[in-house]
Amino acid sequence: MINNLLKNFCLITFALIAPITLPAGGIQKSLNQNKFTNNKNEIILSSNTYLYSYPEIHAKELLVLDMGTTLSILRNWKVSESETWVRVEIASNKFLDDPNKILKGWIKM
Repeated sequence: MINNLLKNFCLITFALIAPITLPAGGIQKSLNQNKFTNNKNEIILSSNTYLYSYPEIHAKELLVLDMGTTLSILRNWKVSESETWVRVEIASNKFLDDPNKILKGWIKM
């Protein structure tokens, strides 16, 4: 009897005190503690641009990217001082979009 009472007391005490220290519990962090990073690896196109299969102007054009398309930068490729290419991935919903849709390619900067 005493043993069950002690177990129940410990269980109730834990149930009341433990949640305030858990991330989903009662302690709330202030907004200053959150680190909101600016994603420097994303660009939004300001004009229509071709998406190429590899970083060369004579490469196959995969598709035309419309103005306002959001792209994630995967890597840079500097051909010369005046020519830089960027490997990009088109922002998409991978669950709803066509799995055969072209999502990666190269654009000339």
